[in-house]
Amino acid sequence: MAGSSAVLEDDSTLSRLDRLFFRLESFLALLGGITIFLLVLLAVVNVLGRWLFNLPVSGYIDWVEQAMAVFAFFGIAYCQRLGGHIRMDIVIGSLKGRALWISEFTSTLIMLLLTSVLVYGSYLHFLRAFNNGDSSIDIGLPVWPAKLVVPIALLILAIRLILQLWGYIRAIKNNAAKPIAVPLIEDAATQAANEAKSVSGFDEDQNS
Repeated sequence: MAGSSAVLEDDSTLSRLDRLFFRLESFLALLGGITIFLLVLLAVVNVLGRWLFNLPVSGYIDWVEQAMAVFAFFGIAYCQRLGGHIRMDIVIGSLKGRALWISEFTSTLIMLLLTSVLVYGSYLHFLRAFNNGDSSIDIGLPVWPAKLVVPIALLILAIRLILQLWGYIRAIKNNAAKPIAVPLIEDAATQAANEAKSVSGFDEDQNS
């Protein structure tokens, strides 16, 4: 079962696009994290306000429902770039060379097709809410901004998948052992070492 994976870089056009797009994905993931932090603060204010002054935040549930779309979807492409989505790799983990990259290409292509359908469907859902003026039940917040987040986030995921398909095509063509711009499968020991390094805050240079 795969966790996060390594992504190699070089000076090629694909790698430059990968790094450039990763900045956007990182920014959106940061927005998702900030949204969670603000929701925590809002929950604290709501609880203390109700407890101390019998004055909860008006429309608290409505605000939470709107914000959920941001932190639930804005980090999807970021996680895909790092190979952080949980998946079963019992079979593909035993593959090597072109067989591995063909398998990864096929699964990524299927993901792209499904994501494209979801982009179209979620956009229609947003458009219907926008045209109808749908709003939340409690304080009447317009719901179309939250619904617009979904097709935007999925479109960014689709672009990420296209970049990864490009990387897998290069890997298949060149029979590369470690291609760039795609998440590489790491064994359990390597994943554990990388996670320990990230938690500790020290790198190899600092330890040496």
